[in-house]
Amino acid sequence: MKKKNVAIIGATGLIGNQLLSLLLKDSHFADIYVVTRRSMKVDDERVKNIVIDFSDDLSFKNALSSCDVVFCSVGTTQKQVNGDKVAYRKIDVDIPEKAAKYCEENGGTTFLLVSSVGADSKSGNFYLALKGEVEDYVVKRNIPSITIFRPSLLLGIRKEFRIGEIISTLFMKPLAFLVPSIYKPIEAAQVAKSMYQAAISNRPGVHIYHFAEMNTAF
Repeated sequence: MKKKNVAIIGATGLIGNQLLSLLLKDSHFADIYVVTRRSMKVDDERVKNIVIDFSDDLSFKNALSSCDVVFCSVGTTQKQVNGDKVAYRKIDVDIPEKAAKYCEENGGTTFLLVSSVGADSKSGNFYLALKGEVEDYVVKRNIPSITIFRPSLLLGIRKEFRIGEIISTLFMKPLAFLVPSIYKPIEAAQVAKSMYQAAISNRPGVHIYHFAEMNTAF
């Protein structure tokens, strides 16, 4: 059986970087298309780094044209966009929605999205409403296999300093046993493993993974 090509959008982030590491050790897939805004050096002949302006629709669609499987783990923070909600939407809504759209239009078979626990387009919380809006759009795409991952607090070493997450981690980790399962903090590496396994299993339909489902990955 022909091996599938995969694309990662968000490979420089906490989950995406872990996912790329897994795929580099993998034999299930063929080429790995890493779609980024800036050049990313990876010493592996299977990795194709496609540098694009995500607002250029044709370039974005073409970047995914050879990919059967699309992983999308892109996201930003209010601090990174200096509180600009328009800029926030361009990253957290426009990019994943376009990724799903082009995956569908290019005949992709599998789309895997990192969202958030509590995602709800009707939420009064700006962040959760955006995540819910994206989910609502993605599940309507005609893609054979769609899996949405809803982690709570992500654990792992980030390149940038996030004081809020550091404080949350210090308090949440010791008290995790008191927290309802869907709100438990989870290692970014564990989310990546779950995404990887879901891509391999390629179950038809739409699937939502919370902590319990993600935490069962090897």
